[in-house]
Amino acid sequence: MKKIIYYLAVVLLLQSVLFSAVAKTPLNAYKHRLKVGLVLGGGGAKGAAHTGVLQAIEKSGIPIDFISGTSIGSIVGGLYACGYHAADIEKLFRSQQWKSLLYDREMDYKSKPLKKVSGITYFFGYPVGKKNKDEVGDRGFGASRGDKVVELIDSITNLHDSINFDALPIPFRCVAVDMKTMSEVVIGSGKLSTAMRASMAIPGAFKPVKMGDSTLVDGGVLNNLPVDVCRAMGADVIIAIDLTQNKHERVKREIKARKTLTGRVYQWLRARPDIVKYNENRANCDIYINPDLKGFEATSFVPGKIDMMIQRGVEAGEAALSELKKLKKKVMKGK
Repeated sequence: MKKIIYYLAVVLLLQSVLFSAVAKTPLNAYKHRLKVGLVLGGGGAKGAAHTGVLQAIEKSGIPIDFISGTSIGSIVGGLYACGYHAADIEKLFRSQQWKSLLYDREMDYKSKPLKKVSGITYFFGYPVGKKNKDEVGDRGFGASRGDKVVELIDSITNLHDSINFDALPIPFRCVAVDMKTMSEVVIGSGKLSTAMRASMAIPGAFKPVKMGDSTLVDGGVLNNLPVDVCRAMGADVIIAIDLTQNKHERVKREIKARKTLTGRVYQWLRARPDIVKYNENRANCDIYINPDLKGFEATSFVPGKIDMMIQRGVEAGEAALSELKKLKKKVMKGK
């Protein structure tokens, strides 16, 4: 009987200690914390640096609630949104046979860069002439079909059906551009690999992606650092990783709207809406991280260079670590 009373006393004591600890840190203590958005910019092979910066973000312990990305940023961001960690994506960059993956040729442009199909003239896969305004999107060419990219993403994520990207472990958006209208398209549902493939469809390098009535190419044409997209998702604070090395001057030009594709391309070259959007988004970050990637190109998919770019990302992330930790305190404190 004494033993039973003794054990009951111990249990009651433990319960009181546990209750006291819980009382000091309520379960809903962080219920009203700020929502954090992660923005990953485009830059081809330079996206390897994203993984280095992500290591510092993970080290800081700051939670990520939303992700938006463009081009290679959509690939890294999409995988991160699926639950992969920085180390996992880094291994992918180091181990992937990039030449085989990316040069999934549609045709040999080295021997025949100029090709005419059904009244449409293509120069390195980019339509420069057309029979009518609708055929450009339906018959778009690119040096690479991009099928292997889709297959790789499908095999990694095991997501083969259409989904709402809000259902991912971290809600995700990627950015593409409709080449028929030269307008930005934010993708938040559908087949994930197709959306990511559309976001990285560099005109001429990759075949455009047909999605509904839109013919999509690389989102970097209009929005290479989609901070505004992440804000629209509900982010209170933004961490942006920008791979751009040449900082753009502000551009403000009123250009008359054009109806033809060639006219719209000319309009884009004059007005440079991508630069205007870039400057606006860059100014709208809470933490802006810009790894030093001078000397590297979007095409630097070479093992030694990949290693160096990852290291540059690590260095940029470490330099921002104290700032990230301060932001975490602000986030946890809440509104």
